[in-house]
Amino acid sequence: MTIKVLYAVPRVHEATRPVLERLRAANCELIFNRAGHTLTEPELIELLPGVFGTIAGGEPYTERVFAAAPELKVVARMGVGYDKVDVAAATRHGVAVAMGFGTNHEAVADHAFALIAALGNRLPSYHGEVVDGRWGGHFHPGLWRTTIGIIGLGRIGRALARRCRGFDMRILAYDAVPDLAYAREHGIELVDLETLFQEADFVSVHAPLTPETAKMVNRERLALMKPSAFLINTARGGLVDEAALHEALRAGRIAGAGLDVFEVEPLPPQSPLRKLDNVLLSPHCAGGSIEAVIAMTDRCVDNILAIRDGRAVSEGLLNPEARAG
Repeated sequence: MTIKVLYAVPRVHEATRPVLERLRAANCELIFNRAGHTLTEPELIELLPGVFGTIAGGEPYTERVFAAAPELKVVARMGVGYDKVDVAAATRHGVAVAMGFGTNHEAVADHAFALIAALGNRLPSYHGEVVDGRWGGHFHPGLWRTTIGIIGLGRIGRALARRCRGFDMRILAYDAVPDLAYAREHGIELVDLETLFQEADFVSVHAPLTPETAKMVNRERLALMKPSAFLINTARGGLVDEAALHEALRAGRIAGAGLDVFEVEPLPPQSPLRKLDNVLLSPHCAGGSIEAVIAMTDRCVDNILAIRDGRAVSEGLLNPEARAG
């Protein structure tokens, strides 16, 4: 059976092209996002006629999108977050939502730890000082034997904990469904959120974005942090109240932040976060190591072909009931 597949991600890395050739070899016609940015709802709807499956990025899959695309049968996500997908609407329209769980967690943990290391060693500030001709006489907190607070102890949170253990860091964690045995085995102290915010030198956010977790990093919790502490967010921008964070950063109530994700993406030019010198920003790229992108693409191809051929999806199918319809 020949099908059309939309590669909706704005850019194709050369290393993934051999993986995408698997689709062509399986009689699939590939359509690419030529817009150069994350597709808007109208742009996505315009590309979907006749499309069986999408290799999805951060574009919105809404009731309107599914209603406009009766031939769409699978959304295969390049990643692990599905806050941009209305899963209930997908199920009503018989569209399987297949995730890339287990493909990019090491890359995200690498990026989170890179932000921690850069902030803990004042690397952005030091770089600017040397470029400006200044030299010496400075101090930084470092990482050795500091305390990390990890919000969300899934694959990414656990991978970050492994990295922190190498620096003899005290590891605190909060998880909505804590794995007590895992925490004991790996020397992780499970605590409530208030304790985590109060005691951590670095708070790193790795929770999914849901109605319950939206803006969980709020003004009250930021006020619990040490003035020497840093906030790291490589999960979803909606987990953090950006206005409250900007206020805390500008007033020096916390030392700094490393942010890969934002409430609005791309980060608007007028965002006040751009003007702060105690913030390290990156463009939602934490999971984008070449190895991870190849693995995510491979998983998407597997899932699309499995749905087409009536086979079981190996991992990460959010709504198996969609296939029953």
